[in-house]
Amino acid sequence: MKRRPFMASIHPPYLRGSSGSGGADGAGGGSATSSTTGGVTTPALELQYAARDTTVEPQHLSFMVQVKNTDDASIALSDLTIRYWFTADVAKVDLKSECDFSSILGGCANATRTFGEASGTQADHYLELGFLAAAGSIAPNVTSGDVQIRIHNGDNYDRMTQTDDYSFGANTTFMPFERVTVYHDGVLTWGTEP
Repeated sequence: MKRRPFMASIHPPYLRGSSGSGGADGAGGGSATSSTTGGVTTPALELQYAARDTTVEPQHLSFMVQVKNTDDASIALSDLTIRYWFTADVAKVDLKSECDFSSILGGCANATRTFGEASGTQADHYLELGFLAAAGSIAPNVTSGDVQIRIHNGDNYDRMTQTDDYSFGANTTFMPFERVTVYHDGVLTWGTEP
């Protein structure tokens, strides 16, 4: 698989970013950094995000993501992980997630979900979305297909405030969104961590 070296000077503006913030709404370019001396090699891609529920305190955080391959070579989904950053907002944390639908090859069965703790601005946890090898690859200039996710706390679906979550955006149609981060083989490729 042919990949270009990740160098800020050759990537389009949405991958470079100016200050790494992309604006208050989280839209805009990813700002992964890399050596310009030929160090890390990463594909060019963008994460597209849309909220499924925009209420302030839902019983679940619900969103959709998809990855667009802007590179000239295919990208194996199994090489990518996606992190959605949020605050749990509950006294007893018992996080769970559901994949409601996915149009990737094999659907939700080929998508993995794990939680991790964080210590960033507007985030004390993240959900990491990964993919099995059976999910296939993303061809150049094509999107992966959407993955629809819900995060909830416990079996009682405790209410969580999502408007203070780092990765929350109120857009309900897909748009490039840098506050949801993407990693290629563990290296930040798109977005800005909290």
